Amino acid sequence: MRTVLRGNWNYPTTIWAGPGRIAELPAACARAGMARPLVVTDEGLIASPMIRSAVASLKDGALFGAVRGNPASRHVEAGLAAYRKGHHDGVVAFGGGSALDVGKVVAFMSGQSRPLWDFEDIGDWWTRADPAGIAPVVAVPTTAGTGSEVGRAGVILNEETHQKKIIFHPQMMPRVVIADAELTVGLPRAITAATGMDAFVHCFEAFCAPGFHPLADGVALEGMRLIHRFLPRACANGNDIEARAQMLAAASMGATAFQKGLGGVHAIAHPVGSWFNTHHGLTNAVILPYVMTFNRSAIDEKADTIARVLDLPDRGFEGFLGRILELRSELGIPHSLAQIGVNTGNADIIGREAAIDPSAGGNPITVDAATLERIFRAAVAGELGAAGGGA
Repeated sequence: MRTVLRGNWNYPTTIWAGPGRIAELPAACARAGMARPLVVTDEGLIASPMIRSAVASLKDGALFGAVRGNPASRHVEAGLAAYRKGHHDGVVAFGGGSALDVGKVVAFMSGQSRPLWDFEDIGDWWTRADPAGIAPVVAVPTTAGTGSEVGRAGVILNEETHQKKIIFHPQMMPRVVIADAELTVGLPRAITAATGMDAFVHCFEAFCAPGFHPLADGVALEGMRLIHRFLPRACANGNDIEARAQMLAAASMGATAFQKGLGGVHAIAHPVGSWFNTHHGLTNAVILPYVMTFNRSAIDEKADTIARVLDLPDRGFEGFLGRILELRSELGIPHSLAQIGVNTGNADIIGREAAIDPSAGGNPITVDAATLERIFRAAVAGELGAAGGGA
């Protein structure tokens, strides 16, 4: 097959990386043109010293902390109300992936006249937005997983349809990112593992997605190498600043790479998270080997490349799959979706919604609702062989 040497590429933004750099938050806001920023954060971080200190450092800043995991449109609407009431001129999105996504979408929607769902990532719907109505964002990640700090979109749950929707616009990219590893030191081991595996899946699915994008492929490979080396260290010792810093970098690399595309893992994980309110990164980590097994015929060569980059003792697809299963066990990741409270009662709905998820189009083998439902059922049961194989 002839390779198509054509692609549209664009890469991230200004990133200030290093321990202690949260002290530069006022400078980052000034650089982004903010005088009255709204700090948007997770519900669990409202009372944390890092948030109190950040808000105190901003002369005319204010705090909005009503964001939960798997954020929904009501979180965005509440954030917008706070933004407009305080006459803010920008957003500091500070926290995990949920806070980053809500913060970016609040900034995006702050000057729009159309409803949120008019800007779903479908075709050129993003052109409906008024660019002048998009406020600037400074992003401060406190987990090393989603990489939303370098993304041009936010994932928001439509509670009426139980579907996660991607809201996209190029100007949603944060102006400045502060990647301060000290802010991730208090992250519990289980969340460190789940978010870290989320970053790994981003890199893996981007590397395996079809299309010509060697920049994304290179970033994805190095991201996987860093995660493979440093995630076990970060889980073993939460105070390991080097491991934490490398994981923050790898998370941003994953989100940078997946501009190329994602795949079946995310396509299934999104509706699972919508219906069962599971942690996104953990859901990805559980589903990963089942989608890998289905995609084997299309990713054999790439799996061998990854195995060589990770310097695994056993190469090829089997060597790589074996290491993924071993790594998940080491990190305490469950083997089946049933172990995190997921059942097959609405498997047909999960399959249908996975098939229309934008990530499905990046799978290296074409998938339909029935195929995705079968993979989902295999992941619930914990039976790798039941995932089948694509042609």
